[in-house]
Amino acid sequence: MGYLDNSVVTVDAILTTKGRQLLAQGNFNITQFALADDEIDYTLYNPTHPSGSAYYGQAIENMPLLEAFPQETQVMKYKLITLPRGTAKMPIIGNINTSYILKQGASIAITPETLNYLGGNTFETSGYTATISDVRLFNTFEGVGINTPQAQALNQTTTLGTSVSKTVVGTTINIRATTINTLFGSNTQLTATLTIEGRDSGARTTVPFTITKVS
Repeated sequence: MGYLDNSVVTVDAILTTKGRQLLAQGNFNITQFALADDEIDYTLYNPTHPSGSAYYGQAIENMPLLEAFPQETQVMKYKLITLPRGTAKMPIIGNINTSYILKQGASIAITPETLNYLGGNTFETSGYTATISDVRLFNTFEGVGINTPQAQALNQTTTLGTSVSKTVVGTTINIRATTINTLFGSNTQLTATLTIEGRDSGARTTVPFTITKVS
């Protein structure tokens, strides 16, 4: 959902298929929500504005606001979070490579951790969400270690071989590259992007993923 007008509290919301189903059943209740500032460019804050301090943030306040859309991998990338008082550094995702290259059929287990969080480096209690941009490139793409109903529902989702993204939840992400040669066509490699986000800290990173064809 998003604010249509920042001068009044008017909210535009788009329901997902599951949300519409619950609404039709009379069981639709909002119990949690998150806030984000994806559309804000903080470099526009101008402490030298000639009209004084009341106008320092005028350019930011007049920026257009994003309309609501339900693709969670493309909206709310920069969620507002609450960190302990005195935090000097923003949490970041660590213990992962800057890029990954796998041969056909090869496997890898990625176990992220969060740096600069809760006084040190730690694994987040709620785990991590991992989104791959094209799930066709993998025979296996699953999260393990988090057993909540939401995590289990995501991890069991199948895509019927279509070119779509997939999101899973876990403390470890198990990946096995595709063994299907026809996906490559005349190419020797296929590429995708992997986005990992800490579910407690909001820390987020995106890395390229390459699958190479085996002759």
